[in-house]
Amino acid sequence: MTRRMRIALSILAVCLVCLGSAVAGDKVKGKGVITARSGDNITVETSDGTMTVTVTSDTRIEHPIGLGARKRQVGPEVLIAGLKLSFEGQGTDLDKVTAEKITFDQDDLSLARVIQAGLNPIAQQQAVNTKTIAANQQGIAANQQNINYNGQGIAANQAVIAVAAAAIAANNDMIVANQASIDLVAQATAQRFSELGQYAVKDSTTVYFAIGDYTIASEFQDPLAALAKEALANGSNAYLIQVSGFADSSGVLADNQVLSKHRAEAVVAYLLQNCGIPVGRIVSPGAMSEAHPVASNETKSGRSENRRAEVKLLINKGIAGAGGQ
Repeated sequence: MTRRMRIALSILAVCLVCLGSAVAGDKVKGKGVITARSGDNITVETSDGTMTVTVTSDTRIEHPIGLGARKRQVGPEVLIAGLKLSFEGQGTDLDKVTAEKITFDQDDLSLARVIQAGLNPIAQQQAVNTKTIAANQQGIAANQQNINYNGQGIAANQAVIAVAAAAIAANNDMIVANQASIDLVAQATAQRFSELGQYAVKDSTTVYFAIGDYTIASEFQDPLAALAKEALANGSNAYLIQVSGFADSSGVLADNQVLSKHRAEAVVAYLLQNCGIPVGRIVSPGAMSEAHPVASNETKSGRSENRRAEVKLLINKGIAGAGGQ
């Protein structure tokens, strides 16, 4: 009897271990949009709710190249708020998963970067507002203590509390107004395209690229910075910067279309992040693929001239006609 009980207990222990292993190894898949990030943990809003996805050194982060036949692996620094992605990994909870693989589209990353560039001033203002609210709340707490210690100062302290509460309400209104300005970005972009006829070309520069690449070489960064400086000197509403990307005729047409778009987006990102050009002053991206070659695609030198991004500084015709700023 003792021997049978030992065998039964051993079998039960093995079953419990197997059950625990199965639970610990649950496969989780999903897709959604990053709403926040804290260290190695990213918060992803999915159709089923909010999930916390943990990124480790073993997590493979990649995006398709061209038509998707090949994929490029990148680092975790691309996981920014606003990026749409798919993930899969192991999890023991419905809202937590340790990612083994994360995939995203390069177009979605470019859009998230443009959004981040436009949101940085708003985020800074919101941070200031948050600090102001915290300071006001501390003032309210201090005033409440004074009320408890000194009954004769109740009326004066309540007046201070009312002022602080009004300041909090004003700051909240400002946050709402800043959020509303984000919604106007898309409308402003469409309007800028319709206003191109009111602008004249004042200056331009060209960025050339290696075969199949959209990285801006260091030799073209100074001319871009100089063009941006010239643009900013005309005032915040007197100029536009138009960016168009091109490719040579080698390779597949569909791949060249994507490549020319990435080249335009790379220039836009450089102007936003390194030159201080507001997102509302850029008309882009213009993906021209193999159209409008400036040289023959039958020669090596001609193809190198066609792998380019054209950047034009457009000045309001009223200012250009006046002969100055």
